[in-house]
Amino acid sequence: MDVHDKATRSRNMAAIQGKNTRPELMIRKALHAEGFRFRLHRRDLPGKPDLVLPRFHAVIFVHGCFWHHHTCHLFKWPATRPEFWQKKIGRNVENDARALEQLQKDGWRTAIVWECALKGKARLDPAVIVQTLSSWLHSDKQTLTVQGKSAE
Repeated sequence: MDVHDKATRSRNMAAIQGKNTRPELMIRKALHAEGFRFRLHRRDLPGKPDLVLPRFHAVIFVHGCFWHHHTCHLFKWPATRPEFWQKKIGRNVENDARALEQLQKDGWRTAIVWECALKGKARLDPAVIVQTLSSWLHSDKQTLTVQGKSAE
């Protein structure tokens, strides 16, 4: 059962933004402090990546575990209107896959940082995340996924 009435829930959901999220800002601030320079949300690239590092021909997406259906402790299917949510989140996953495929075809290196790496019980040390991204950027690896620690 939802703790909010329909109007309040609608207002709350409408207020959720797709860019400049707290996890994204954390990554941006940390990478900038390490000397990396980047562009934000380039509309001319598939999926409008959160960070674009032209010097490294790399893009970084910072994905929310709920909105992009990550199988971690932060994702739970909503109990209300399940068909709506499965369709909506399913579309997000399809769009993500299409964007990554096109970026890789176009020669871009792609990284995904999942929200669970930055918050929750499985979060990683922020310094480890930045070191992982930095090492990847200086390597020739095509893809990278950073996610929270798995349950032990």
